[in-house]
Amino acid sequence: MGVAGHNDPLLGETTCGSLLQKLQLIWDEVGETDDDRDKMLLQLEQECLDVYRRKVDQASTSRAHLLQQLANSRSELTRLLSSLGELSISGVIIPDKTTGTIKEQLAATSPFLEQLCRKKEKRVKEFADVQLQIQTIRGEIAGSLQVGDHLETPHVDEDDLSMKKLNEFLFELQALQKEKSTRLHKILDLVSSVHDLCSVLGMDFLNTVTEVHPSLSDSVGADSKSISDETLSRLSKMVTELKEEKVKRLEKIQALASQLTDLWNLMDTTVEERQLFDHVTCNMSSALDRVTAPGALALDVIEQAQLEVERLDQLKASRMKEIAFKRQTELEDIYAQAHIAIDTSAARDRILSVIDSSMFEPSELLADMESQILKAKEEALSRKDILEKVDRWMLACEEESWLEDYSRDDNRYSATRGAHLNLKRAEKARLLVNKIPAIVDMLVVKTQAWEQDHNTAFTYDGVALLAMLEEYRILRQEKEEEKRRMRDQKKINDQLAAEQEKLFGSKPSPARPQSAKKLPGPRANCGAVNGTPNRRLSVLQSGGRSASRDGRRETVRPSAPVNYVSLTKDDVASQASST
Repeated sequence: MGVAGHNDPLLGETTCGSLLQKLQLIWDEVGETDDDRDKMLLQLEQECLDVYRRKVDQASTSRAHLLQQLANSRSELTRLLSSLGELSISGVIIPDKTTGTIKEQLAATSPFLEQLCRKKEKRVKEFADVQLQIQTIRGEIAGSLQVGDHLETPHVDEDDLSMKKLNEFLFELQALQKEKSTRLHKILDLVSSVHDLCSVLGMDFLNTVTEVHPSLSDSVGADSKSISDETLSRLSKMVTELKEEKVKRLEKIQALASQLTDLWNLMDTTVEERQLFDHVTCNMSSALDRVTAPGALALDVIEQAQLEVERLDQLKASRMKEIAFKRQTELEDIYAQAHIAIDTSAARDRILSVIDSSMFEPSELLADMESQILKAKEEALSRKDILEKVDRWMLACEEESWLEDYSRDDNRYSATRGAHLNLKRAEKARLLVNKIPAIVDMLVVKTQAWEQDHNTAFTYDGVALLAMLEEYRILRQEKEEEKRRMRDQKKINDQLAAEQEKLFGSKPSPARPQSAKKLPGPRANCGAVNGTPNRRLSVLQSGGRSASRDGRRETVRPSAPVNYVSLTKDDVASQASST
């Protein structure tokens, strides 16, 4: 077996061929046999094969390692693309694995891999930031995270770093931020309500609100305030309790203000003394939402009003007789205005006996009188419509009486002062007199209906109104009969005068016609001349006393002649010119 080789003398290099030639020379000198030579050459060839084999194995191992690197790179590239949810990077397609040598493929893959790794790190940071904010807001809502506490960076699932997943976290973060904002506004509104209520109730706002949570004080910023469910619940409960306390105090203030007003009215308290408690009485009829003045419902204000009520109650007991008679006078005025007859002397005697008794209780007496006054007002209100009709009837009767006196005046058409005004009044009086029967009929119907509803008789100054109306009808019928008789008598007299004129040729002097019969004066049932009732159902005589429309006694001055009307200077001048 021979090994080819050569010795290049120019290069001076030792080759396998030169070494083999040198080995053959040595063998020749030694005298090695061909068998020994063949063995040695075979051994030499075997060793060469072993060296080549080792080199091939090393090359194969290196190639396998490069292929593995390429495979790992491609696998990592694929995993990153899948994790990031992307198919390409910046629009560049990853080269195919069969293109170019292994090292070229590795060189082509590395930039994309590095770019994806950088993008992954950035995406992981974004995920961590978003998840940290989510956990922070959740902790604030749940109350497990105190103000100023910091959470550790959360673990990020690197298998899914896609934008879809990130958008899901961002959407959840936005929802939580919105809820946080809503809760914060609610917290601030409740804190503002607590502040307003504490101001009205005269309470310390800082101590009150920090009982719920220390972060609710004004010194803490809005972003650092607690928004947990517990804080919201406790704060809402506190607002409810403060509102209930406000309602209770307002009711108490209003009750005290009402008591103060009643006591002031009873004892005619001066305006100056009342002004000292304007801050109490100003809320007597105010609605709950209208009471916003600082300290308006403070405990010291309530205590001050209570002390004043107690002082006035003690003062009231010492002036009870005066107060009771004042109430009795008010009651009598109501009955007088309603023309209801009562025994005032007996009522005042009863008040005196109650005050002098050993079981006297001022509040019970005043309550009883207040009840009587309320009942009297209700009764007066129920009689108002009928009394207005009675006033109209009385006015018509007065005009009727004046019209009759005016009709009997022979000089009514003469050119005297005020004659034209009396003529106008007479025209209006005739229209009103013609309505009297209808007014009386309406009064009868309304009075009967009232008596049926109240199951009692309707009296006017102690006299039954229906009886008065019936007597008025009878008197009016008698007056009509008298007028008819007078007209018949006048016809007979005119006939006799005509016959005498025929017999004797002269007309006798006319005798003054006998006036219509005057009916008796005011009677017990309020009848009057010509059937006209006085002002308590009669026309007042000169210098008499009666009850005016407001129920008070007054003296009536002597009246002028019924046909006299006062004139102004212009009327006198016009009358003189016409004469």
